[in-house]
Amino acid sequence: MNKKKAKLLFKHNSFDIIEDGNYVICAVSGKEIMLKDLNYWNVDLQEAYYSPIEVKDRLNKLKK
Repeated sequence: MNKKKAKLLFKHNSFDIIEDGNYVICAVSGKEIMLKDLNYWNVDLQEAYYSPIEVKDRLNKLKK
């Protein structure tokens, strides 16, 4: 299977695929996230997150 980075438009309950691919990069950890496993993102920042841990880290940085 060839891996290709996707480009997404994050919405509140879904996302649109702008450029085909099968993964995105976590904005905090830099880990690859397969689209089938993508559950966490921020609509306002248009960022994907690997897990709730990265979501919490990002929110804590934004509060500072």
